[in-house]
Amino acid sequence: MYTIEEFDKTKTRVLKYIMYKKRTENEVKRKFADEDSELLDDVIEHLKEIGYINDNSYVERAVSEFMNLNNLSLKELRYKLQTKGVDVKVLENYMCNHSEELGEYEINSAKNIIIKKQNTMEEQAIIQHLLKKGYKMDSIKQAINSINV
Repeated sequence: MYTIEEFDKTKTRVLKYIMYKKRTENEVKRKFADEDSELLDDVIEHLKEIGYINDNSYVERAVSEFMNLNNLSLKELRYKLQTKGVDVKVLENYMCNHSEELGEYEINSAKNIIIKKQNTMEEQAIIQHLLKKGYKMDSIKQAINSINV
């Protein structure tokens, strides 16, 4: 068991960590693995209850940032979020609920890469490059068709 002072001290340390940059529950657990597990679990539960740790909002914010800053395939997007420790169920739920928007993003992202590479690479090489990055063939074809029209 732990004291209230220990709880408050740990809560303050965790809050400083997540206020600097939003974090997933898993990231917090990894960072503070040296803490008493029961104490850390209680601190995390408390912070989840008051809304400081929320993997659903983290996924929404992270996807929005990735979409604004990067050209990524949905596979790359999923991988980046999984490495942050986002629960697979939360991630799949988000992907299903936003499938149309994410599909459009992947097509536009592929289109941006094709436009950048078309002066230095042949079409087949670009397609292979996009496939290696995890783009779906349908998205690649739609991107190519929209550029050629």
